[in-house]
Amino acid sequence: MVKLDREEKELLESFDRDEWKPVPGQESEAERYREYARATFKKDMRVNIRISKKDLEALQTRALEEGIPYQTLIGSVLHKYVDGRLVERGR
Repeated sequence: MVKLDREEKELLESFDRDEWKPVPGQESEAERYREYARATFKKDMRVNIRISKKDLEALQTRALEEGIPYQTLIGSVLHKYVDGRLVERGR
């Protein structure tokens, strides 16, 4: 038997009480987000940049901590920046 945490138990109980209702237009919304995902992961251009050794090593270290390739991390950071979702914060 799988052990559920408190939040998972609450969700399961809510589902069992039939409190969940379908979202109107759910399939069209799902298709819209699938299209966003396809566009996000489509890699059809190559770019070369020059950065400092220190910055590259820091990116590689951060990528290793995240468990992803450093090129993927760089692409993700750039995508979030152009999408307006990259928020600067102090360390």
